[in-house]
Amino acid sequence: MNASIFKTYDIRGIYPTEINEQNVFKIAQALARVLKPKTIALGRDVRLSSPQLWEAAKEGLLKAGVRVIDIGTISTDMLYFAVAHFGLDGGITITASHNPKEYNGMKIVGKNSAPIFQDYLLPEIEKIATDPNFIADNLPGGELQKLDVLTEYIQKVRSFIDLKNFSPTKILINANFGLAGQIFKKILVTAPIEWVELNCEPDGNFPKGRPDPLIPESREETKKTIREQGANIGFAWDADADRCFIYDENGQDIEGCFMGALLAKIILQKNFDSEPRIVYDPRIVWTLAETIKKFGGVPIPSKVGHAVIKSSMRQENALAALESSGHFYFRDFFFCDNGMISALLILDYLNKEKIKLSEALASFTDKYFVSGEINFVAENKDEIIEEIKQKYNDGQFEEIDGLSIAYSDWRFNLRKSNTEPLLRLNIETRKAGLLEEKREELVRLIETLRIPR
Repeated sequence: MNASIFKTYDIRGIYPTEINEQNVFKIAQALARVLKPKTIALGRDVRLSSPQLWEAAKEGLLKAGVRVIDIGTISTDMLYFAVAHFGLDGGITITASHNPKEYNGMKIVGKNSAPIFQDYLLPEIEKIATDPNFIADNLPGGELQKLDVLTEYIQKVRSFIDLKNFSPTKILINANFGLAGQIFKKILVTAPIEWVELNCEPDGNFPKGRPDPLIPESREETKKTIREQGANIGFAWDADADRCFIYDENGQDIEGCFMGALLAKIILQKNFDSEPRIVYDPRIVWTLAETIKKFGGVPIPSKVGHAVIKSSMRQENALAALESSGHFYFRDFFFCDNGMISALLILDYLNKEKIKLSEALASFTDKYFVSGEINFVAENKDEIIEEIKQKYNDGQFEEIDGLSIAYSDWRFNLRKSNTEPLLRLNIETRKAGLLEEKREELVRLIETLRIPR
């Protein structure tokens, strides 16, 4: 087994050369030895290789004496729901999230859907699974039980909003060939909505390429269709539906930090905690931290990544967590991310306020200016970060995750990706004209320093 499939937060690789049935069988058995569970939820995404890998994981768990709860083809947040809501000992979903179709992998959680990752149990699982002397267990007690979680999952996410008195509206949904579109329509089945559907028929071939709402092709298709069809708002999800992105009535794609800021406002206005805490990541800070404070919250910075953020949330008993990558987390959803709840909260807010999305966002977009994430493929990522640190040594430093340097009217964060071989740059300014100047300055400098892989 190639140990490189064990990433920071999950297991992921190309099928079948890097990850295959034999690997998944061993990993499932290793999980059973480490976690010692009685019950494990087992689900999968729509990828073409997911059924085979699901069968391998099932066999590994059954032969380890585990009761396997078959929850079928799911979104990733349905795994979190199943494990926490039904009190199971852990769960696995076979998925590679937004990666291209040739990839697959495993996301694993323990009790209460606590993430299993490099800082918690994943190294122990890796050690057992990659042992060249691995001998499979064949223990008694393993059994298979089917469980349909969708109905109770829908009830849970509906509890976040009031579906009464919904005004008629026209909504575009782009599921990127995952399950999100079908699930979202079922959640809102009683609302007076005219649907415009893009890529909502599940298809593990991902015929339009990588199932990622951030790639330019996906964005352009969504923007164009909103304008052509006259939709009031648009939502797009990745293939496993745990990230959500929005588009306004003009077909403008909205940066994740602005969506997060609006969610912070909505959540804090509903809240009754004495010191409501909201966790945010360090890529884009001013938009989120200042909005959280403005509406009575306590902003808590955290490193990027779902496992770290969930841990921070639990420690702080935070109401929510906001990542500019489109992951949004909720205390009342077991401290987990959910791509449906974030969309529902915003729809509910716009309906009650009787305003358009662009109007709801104006107080953020008129004040803060952000670059969006700029990615660089580089061999010498550490050297680039050090050079940038020396170049801007007169700024205010922060190293919660990567390198952040702030001045009075602009700020940037430069960090190595945890999931891809990339260096990621985010810039924010308080003046519109300054953004392009600083973007050109930093991109030019990084390109000068960059040694291509």
